[in-house]
Amino acid sequence: MIIYSKITEIFCLVDEFCKEYDQIVENHLLGNPSKRPPIMSRSEVITISIIFQLSGFRTFKHFYQYYVKVHMKDDFPQTVSYNRFTELMQANLMPMALFLKTCCPGQCTGISFVDSTPIRVCKNKRIKRNKVFDGIAATGKSTVGWFHGFKLHIIINDKGEIINFSITQANVDDREPLKDKSFLKHIYGKLFADKGYIGKELMQALFVDGVHLITQIRNNMKNSLMTLSDKILLRKRSIIETVNDELKNICQIEHSRHRSFGNFMTNLICGLIAYSFLPKKPSIKYQTRQTQQLAIF
Repeated sequence: MIIYSKITEIFCLVDEFCKEYDQIVENHLLGNPSKRPPIMSRSEVITISIIFQLSGFRTFKHFYQYYVKVHMKDDFPQTVSYNRFTELMQANLMPMALFLKTCCPGQCTGISFVDSTPIRVCKNKRIKRNKVFDGIAATGKSTVGWFHGFKLHIIINDKGEIINFSITQANVDDREPLKDKSFLKHIYGKLFADKGYIGKELMQALFVDGVHLITQIRNNMKNSLMTLSDKILLRKRSIIETVNDELKNICQIEHSRHRSFGNFMTNLICGLIAYSFLPKKPSIKYQTRQTQQLAIF
């Protein structure tokens, strides 16, 4: 069900962002735009796109035609046709991405987790017949088998908030995004990951930039010393698996009904935005040694 208490909050935040966005864009436009503005405002289009991810509906067409246009007339009095709205959604992909990058990311607390999750665009038996993502998507392998599509790489803090994200093809190594300094721009302290991120050169490069990458060791590797707090936090790495599960099952970032690549990106970005508005996120309780001693006394 839609989180009704969040609709007004989402619209107010999006509307304030859109006003600043329009002012900046108007100052850099060349010539006079001849097109008349659409009936629905930019903030209304983005808000409806976000609340769909939290609505529980599985198809946007049913959500828009049978819920928004019927039960949300007071909130959105001037609605357009479904085909026109899908065009407006893709036309507002850029402000959606900027809103996600500027208004939705969490803050790094010194304890972060990184992981990748597959974003399938079709079933494996339909890979050769898929024309929408021909030449764009790729086939890769995850821990659960082969898949066709992309990878979503995310970094979260101990509060379950997404700090940064990256989208790559399915056959890209999980360690590649960590080599990009912009991906770790606001990350410091300890970064916990699984065995797929093991790499001596990568660990050394991240350590120079102030990021301590901590992973488990493989069976053929020598044992290494680790503090008790790091061992405990490494066991809590499942928090990011819970975040990936909520992104797919609650925010619906993955499905196989895309008609275009623009629709895929719009759905993915709106799902990430919707996650930031969830009232309760998976988190871990962590106390330092000093706070534990104070609690005892």
